Amino acid sequence: MKLLHLLTLILVATISVTANAEKKPFTAQDMINFERVSSAAISPDSKKVVYVVRTTDMKANKGRTDIWLIHLDNSKAVRLTSDPAADHSPKWSANSEDIYFLSSRSKSSQIWKINIDKKKPVQITDFPVDVSSFKLSRSTDKIVFSASVFPDCKDFSCTKSRHELNKQKPHSGVVYDKMFVRHWDHWIDETQSQLFSVALNKKGKIKDSTIIPVSKSVNANVPSDPFGGDEEYNFSDDGNSVYFSARIQDAQEPSSTNFDIYKVALDNPAKATNLTVANQAWDTQPVISHNGEKLAYLAMRRPGFEADRFEVILKDIKSGKTTKVTENWDRSFQSLAFSPDDKSLYLTGNHLGKNALWKYDIKSGKKIIFNQEGAITAVTVGQDKVVFSKDSLKSPSQLFVSDLDGTNQKQITFNNQQQLSQIQFGDYEQFSFKGWNDETVYGYVVKPANFEEGKKYPLAFLIHGGPQGSFGDHFHYRWNPQTYAGQGFVSVMIDFHGSTGYGQKFTDSISQNWGSRPFEDLQKGLKHAIEKYSFIDGDNACALGASYGGYMINWIAGNWSDRFKCLVNHDGIFDNRMMYYSTEELWFVEWEHAGPHFKSAENYEKYNPVNYVNNWKTPMLVVQGELDYRIPVTQALATFTALQKKGIESKLLYFPDENHWVLKPANSLQWHNEVNQWLHQFLTR
Repeated sequence: MKLLHLLTLILVATISVTANAEKKPFTAQDMINFERVSSAAISPDSKKVVYVVRTTDMKANKGRTDIWLIHLDNSKAVRLTSDPAADHSPKWSANSEDIYFLSSRSKSSQIWKINIDKKKPVQITDFPVDVSSFKLSRSTDKIVFSASVFPDCKDFSCTKSRHELNKQKPHSGVVYDKMFVRHWDHWIDETQSQLFSVALNKKGKIKDSTIIPVSKSVNANVPSDPFGGDEEYNFSDDGNSVYFSARIQDAQEPSSTNFDIYKVALDNPAKATNLTVANQAWDTQPVISHNGEKLAYLAMRRPGFEADRFEVILKDIKSGKTTKVTENWDRSFQSLAFSPDDKSLYLTGNHLGKNALWKYDIKSGKKIIFNQEGAITAVTVGQDKVVFSKDSLKSPSQLFVSDLDGTNQKQITFNNQQQLSQIQFGDYEQFSFKGWNDETVYGYVVKPANFEEGKKYPLAFLIHGGPQGSFGDHFHYRWNPQTYAGQGFVSVMIDFHGSTGYGQKFTDSISQNWGSRPFEDLQKGLKHAIEKYSFIDGDNACALGASYGGYMINWIAGNWSDRFKCLVNHDGIFDNRMMYYSTEELWFVEWEHAGPHFKSAENYEKYNPVNYVNNWKTPMLVVQGELDYRIPVTQALATFTALQKKGIESKLLYFPDENHWVLKPANSLQWHNEVNQWLHQFLTR
């Protein structure tokens, strides 16, 4: 019997080793080709979930999206749309049988509807302008939607005609008399994103031709430019009013984070009431309770600071009284939703290197956390269930369902299952150490995919951007440490001082200290990781970073020049002074350096990489997108010029059609190939 038991153990071990040997390391090509699950919405009857699946069309060099449906009683997934056009942003009707969504299948972005049984889409809107986002009233008798229009136009046809006339002009010059001039990746024109509303009949089609201008009385882009969406506006409980968040579009806009929440009655759209005029900082994401009595929203306290803590505010709609619900809870929240009984809130936010979901009891302050690992986003709450998206460093996003208190969690989507079964990811773990001021700092280490005990591996040292961000337990599609693990590298990521999810004081600590406190954390964190993990070859390391991480690469080049064999700098700042005068969102640099450059020049110079170019000697790959107006292309050109003039081995990877990120599938693949070749050139020779 002992011999039989021994043989069984050997057989099981052999099968396990063989199975792992048959798996292949993860690659950037795998990542780009993964299906991506998003935009989940649970039906009003809590029996079904609609969601979006993005697939990659390498031939067309773009992603395409379709609408899918899951019946929660049997977890059966059904594809509802398969048009080559983009179908996205699904919303349930009150009857839990019809789904409204956005589609470009009519050669214009319009609202469509599909019945889950008939599965034949019907076009609902056919406006002369594109619909960019929308929301349904709770009884599905109204739609509020956003569209980009010329503010002085009385109807959509006027906007269309104006665009056509502009194309016929013999000249191309554009005159500006205030900022913004450009934002993120586009130059500002005379159009403005505004909200409009139309009524629907009992069949779910537009009742008449009356279009109500909801946000026209407020001079602002609604949703906000460039990343605002339908989370920035909502119907009232009865559907007779709309709440939205907006920042006034004036000459102060580039230096302002003063978003306010407005209320507009649809029977009096010319009058918008500012509900948060007393707060000069950011107010956003208005959500109405199910009983219609409370308005919940997120609010910051400090004007001009985009990374201040988002607290949850409750406003009694009848009395106007406000309560700072999370005043004593030191976390910054990203989204919120009411429980069915309105007694609790579902909140998401960064938490110790993870993106957490909590159920928060409004009266008692009791918190229930749904996850101890990974990243939860896209939460949708039904009558008796919660559906959310969850990913981790070893898994792309999948949808899960749970009871209202987070128990009985169950995975309900299994996209990429076949591909994932054939991929060997690197194992990972979180660690902590004493960083700047002897305060606890966290990090992650990701082992090579085919890890062997007793062997040493070269290191890819990843530095996150923001700088108020986090490299946490999350499946990233641009900076994914598993793409390095798949090549036999160890990845180490440090959530240095300034990172989010560790309390607002920790996040605040980086401002005016870009080159000191986080730099010390990176140095101590790398030393700690090398001492703790014997498999890291500390003498065989390259550092990589983007945005603030790219700034830090330039700072490392001048202040830690003997540590790394190579560097990768994506969209990094070279000269703080010119960064101020050429970037678009001035509130960011003005907060980080305590004022405009012409008033606080010493702060811009204190940790300015350009002042330390004389110390540069480490080979560097510089990556830049032409359409990056956050950190303009001249910063990368200056970096590359400095490297070339000093005779330092260097390359410039330039994308004429990308912004601060690399988004096109073919470009993403090229980015990974160039970066990986650069690492192999220095870490394996």
